[in-house]
Amino acid sequence: MRAVQCHSFTGPQDLRLGEIAEPKPSSDEILIDVHAASVSFMDQLLVSGLYQMRPPLPFVPGTEASGVVVAIGDKVTKFAPGDRVACSSWTGGYAERMIAKESKSVRLPDGVAFEAAATVLHNYGTAYYALVERARARADETVFITGAAGGVGLAAVDLGRHLGLDVIAGVGSDDKAALVRSYGANDVINYRSEDLRDRIKSITSGHGIDIGFDTIGGAILEQMARLMNWGGRLMPIGFTSGAIPSIPMNLPLLKNYAMIGVFAGAWAEKFSAEAARMNDTLMQLLADGNIRPHIDRVLRLEEAADAMRAIANRTVQGRIVLKIR
Repeated sequence: MRAVQCHSFTGPQDLRLGEIAEPKPSSDEILIDVHAASVSFMDQLLVSGLYQMRPPLPFVPGTEASGVVVAIGDKVTKFAPGDRVACSSWTGGYAERMIAKESKSVRLPDGVAFEAAATVLHNYGTAYYALVERARARADETVFITGAAGGVGLAAVDLGRHLGLDVIAGVGSDDKAALVRSYGANDVINYRSEDLRDRIKSITSGHGIDIGFDTIGGAILEQMARLMNWGGRLMPIGFTSGAIPSIPMNLPLLKNYAMIGVFAGAWAEKFSAEAARMNDTLMQLLADGNIRPHIDRVLRLEEAADAMRAIANRTVQGRIVLKIR
């Protein structure tokens, strides 16, 4: 079968499309005929050797995909051949067929397209876990979302709107403002050209933000730590800037706010039943039109490296999807 392989942790330029043997599912796994796979910043980090874990080389990248079940392990009870599913996995999505854990797969409701389904579990799963499970967000609270035009950020804007939050979207260029507003942002801040402190103070009438949803890290997170409301929740979710900041611990003390880590992938591994219920919820939200993933462009499997370069260059809004079948 055709698959994109990573043979060294040197980034997208050394990815190669070739033929490999079809994987075989273990007892708790399903084999999926892949129709679509999404390309994420996490995928780009994995092939560059910059993620928290490194898969054994060579490996097939691709952390999220959708397709049709063709075989199941002998302990699988939730799925049968012919089922339409989406799945998340540490690797395997950029191929004609992949295996996934039963616990990390979800059946697609009728009418849900493969391309949209391949963009939900990571993006919206991270946003849902952060806002609902970790922050316990309440309607009418103010959330500031950084990287708001990216995959996870835009999902957080969309889900925040659905939850009734007052969404402030942070972007790095003015051309992204229209998109985040169309997904429910009440206010937009370009933190590369505007003073973040002044704008947050103005928008919140000096109170600060109740929930900080940050995927960038570095100086942005350091500024957010000084802009929290009393009793707020500041959530580091990723460090796409490449810089991990140091936060003075007197700041959460003075405002009685919480620093809450968000590692959705690790949570899903440890609490698979809860994560499976969340995935069912997300797919129903998608089927009912309550969330609407944004697909920046659809490319062919052999264009996976181009997709990763576009992500690294910050030219993607939402997700790129690889159409495989």
